[in-house]
Amino acid sequence: MQIKIDHLNMTYPNGKQALRDISLSLGSPSLVGLIGPNGAGKSTLMKLLVAGLLPSEGSISVDGTPLTTCERQLKSRLGYLPQQFGLYDELTVWQFLDYMAALKRIRDSKSAIARAIAATGLEEKRKARIRTLSGGQRQRVGIAQALLGTPDFLIFDEPTVGLDPEERIRFRNLFSSTAQDKLVLLSTHIIEDVQSVCDRLIVIDRGQILFTGRPEELIRAAQGHVGTFLERPGAEEALHITSRVNTASGVLCRGVAQELPSHAEAVEPTLEDAYLFLITKGGGAQ
Repeated sequence: MQIKIDHLNMTYPNGKQALRDISLSLGSPSLVGLIGPNGAGKSTLMKLLVAGLLPSEGSISVDGTPLTTCERQLKSRLGYLPQQFGLYDELTVWQFLDYMAALKRIRDSKSAIARAIAATGLEEKRKARIRTLSGGQRQRVGIAQALLGTPDFLIFDEPTVGLDPEERIRFRNLFSSTAQDKLVLLSTHIIEDVQSVCDRLIVIDRGQILFTGRPEELIRAAQGHVGTFLERPGAEEALHITSRVNTASGVLCRGVAQELPSHAEAVEPTLEDAYLFLITKGGGAQ
């Protein structure tokens, strides 16, 4: 699947401009991480990609066909987990997935549901009513409905919210294996989730794309801009602090800056460092 976004703008009726001149090309197989601060425009972009909104300007095409004329075909090939999704509390897990399979017009629904339940570790909860599930289990049901029917294009908006570390690792591996022959778009605030599995990153802030490329390219752009130093009065003023760790010598601070001060020792950036450096300087390489 190939998706092309050309000069996309989105302004809501209240006058808020959520997206500004977005142009992207997405193609399978790929696992794309979409990251940015709250209110950056990530959810708006995803709603536009699933035809949940119409852009104010610009266009989206799927395999060369305008989305406005192939919306039904796209949705038949789509798996989508929005950040806020509704579940029917009185249904069992199996019943809910059966209902979703019917909406998706999946022919062999029984096998499709069994695969989705196995992939998300819900075997023991398949007969449980959704109202009895924990927050993490409900999140897994949301992921399972997105996987139904082995769609060609999957969009996950904050899919690991509410999951414990072990579950997050499991689902990172699931998203990675799913993307071997599909297009997967993963939006998250958890940098670790995209660092370990995504082959491409898109960083968006204030409705604009600051970076698109491989994670290692973003890390290289932060070389020489990340440093550590022992906490002392006035030492933090020239940096954006990313972490503080208690050590035997004192509090070791880590920060990013356009120019590191003399008291900071340059260190190898992590992806989180590189992301924060990009956001704090308000721009970046494309």
